[in-house]
Amino acid sequence: MYIADSSRYQRMTYNRCGSSGLKLPKVSLGLWHNFGTNDSFRNMQAMCRTAFDNGITHFDLANNYGPEPGSAEENFGRILKSDLKPYRDQLVISTKAGYGMWEGPYGDGGSRKYLLSSLDQSLKRMGLDYVDIFYHHRFDPETPIEESMMALDQAVKSGKALYAGISNYNGAQTEEAARILKELHCPFIINQRRYNIFTRDIETDGVKQFAHDNGIGIISFSPLAQGLLSDRYLNGIPEDSRVRKSGVFLKEGDLTRERVNQILKLNEIARERCQTLAQMALSWVVRDGDVTSVLIGASKPEQIAENCKIVNAAPFTQEELDAINAITL
Repeated sequence: MYIADSSRYQRMTYNRCGSSGLKLPKVSLGLWHNFGTNDSFRNMQAMCRTAFDNGITHFDLANNYGPEPGSAEENFGRILKSDLKPYRDQLVISTKAGYGMWEGPYGDGGSRKYLLSSLDQSLKRMGLDYVDIFYHHRFDPETPIEESMMALDQAVKSGKALYAGISNYNGAQTEEAARILKELHCPFIINQRRYNIFTRDIETDGVKQFAHDNGIGIISFSPLAQGLLSDRYLNGIPEDSRVRKSGVFLKEGDLTRERVNQILKLNEIARERCQTLAQMALSWVVRDGDVTSVLIGASKPEQIAENCKIVNAAPFTQEELDAINAITL
């Protein structure tokens, strides 16, 4: 029987999500990879236990995480039942809908039918009455944004979600979504976007500033650039790496000579900060307080424990930030 570490809340920092009453851990666990049909259940279980024992209270999913689609939610549901059910009120569980999930015209996009049907399916797979955050996973240009936002509002008002979020919305789309949800009096508290040292779109498309000015939280996914900002590729491409295993989100062509040189230089800055490259990259994402939480993925429990050490990391000096920018911009 699993009993959570009694000192877990002393190990983590919790940040208020925008101007809402909800706090998220500085480090959250994403179940995008390594929670699918062919992955080891014991390893999934160990990763979730390690996360919670280190104060990670937020577990982030989506309907199509796997593979197969839905399997991450099913596996997390098993872990909830076996380990985490007594702690449900201490957890923030989020899921999303927006990308292709089932056959036919109603299993993709942003329609009211798809979003609400998907949420019902997600709750069933996880064995939950509600999720804490329900996201529209992507802007759908073929559906009026009003319809998608009204579906999020309905999810909250029905009690199947406590808060609404959006993901992969650019600056203009975020502003329009926020306007509609405000008119609906729907608690829109968070935008999930890709953000890392190499990918800074939220700084140029207005999302980061708009969120800061309007009390909306930001949570970053792919903070390690699919593993590039870690020690995985300092000495070439390992055979068990994501490049070798899938080559979908990270391709061998992404590791150009210029990119490798950048990684090596960044690693030197990390070493001077007494951090691993991954730890420094995560610390950089949450450096200024505008990003509420950083979503990490993991393939083994030890990675989670190592990444949680950023809670006690020293703040960046201006010289360090300038050096990072000089390498990457």
